[in-house]
Amino acid sequence: MTPIEQLFTLFNETALCLQEELDCSYLEALAETGENLFHGSILQEELSELTVKRLKKQYGEVQLENYSHEDIRKAYQLVILKGMKENVQPNHQMTPDTVGMLVAYLAGKFMKQPAFRLLDPAVGTGNLLMTVLNHLPKQIHAIGVDIDDLLLKLAYVNANLQEHSVQFFNQDSLESLFIDPVDIVIADLPVGYYPNDIRAADYQLKADTGHSYSHHLFIEQSIRHTKPGGYLFFVIPNGLFESEQAGKLHEFLKENTIIQGLLQLPISMFKNKQAAKSIFVVQKKGEDIKPPKQALLVALPSLSKRQEMDRILTEIDKWFQENKG
Repeated sequence: MTPIEQLFTLFNETALCLQEELDCSYLEALAETGENLFHGSILQEELSELTVKRLKKQYGEVQLENYSHEDIRKAYQLVILKGMKENVQPNHQMTPDTVGMLVAYLAGKFMKQPAFRLLDPAVGTGNLLMTVLNHLPKQIHAIGVDIDDLLLKLAYVNANLQEHSVQFFNQDSLESLFIDPVDIVIADLPVGYYPNDIRAADYQLKADTGHSYSHHLFIEQSIRHTKPGGYLFFVIPNGLFESEQAGKLHEFLKENTIIQGLLQLPISMFKNKQAAKSIFVVQKKGEDIKPPKQALLVALPSLSKRQEMDRILTEIDKWFQENKG
């Protein structure tokens, strides 16, 4: 068995055991088993002696310090995906690993300083955030916000198991955020309508009539909480600039940011063309912030096409030398 398979088996079997005994959902049980592993003890008081014995035996067979953070993240992600198949809402799809690695790669290229503050305002189960933290060898003060308390608990356990220090806030990300401005934002934008019209009225990107787009408001909120000169990496739907509210968004971005790049992800990564996404990179305007000679515009090939991918990465490197050197 590979390390990921070993961990998957442990997470899965202990979660199933707790699910039955606590009469809760699989994802709730998964958060509980993650807590037990992190604390090195069984925290649920209502378990039978037999279950406690069984769990202790299973936990005792695995020492987390023998596994890499990436192995833990991948195994944990797989069990979460299993749980989500049983009970999923469309906005709770996990950011694919490849996307997380590309965001980490780009963030590493743009961010020259060794330490910075990072915000994920739509943190979900924390997969995108953990992927970025695992691939960026820098000192990062990370903040994650999500309205869903179960997803946030899974993210918190995820961070603990991988020994990442993250501040989590369980709240609607479009309400006031009581955080200091950050140097960088990463977000897989939740696409859809925002139901709270009263709150949406505080945003420039509110709709003139009817509900506003939550993904537009997330962009504005993220920019508000970024320091001048800070970078934002958004995973966006490819049709972002084609909706009836796109004109307003375009104006807002032109006024407040410098567009650094757009990397279209391979269509083959998605179920269909309509679901396809891109990574959109903007920089908040500030003193002495100059736009690049030209934005980095890339259509990424299928990631299995090694040579094409190498050629694209060489082109991206060249762009950085010419525009950020």
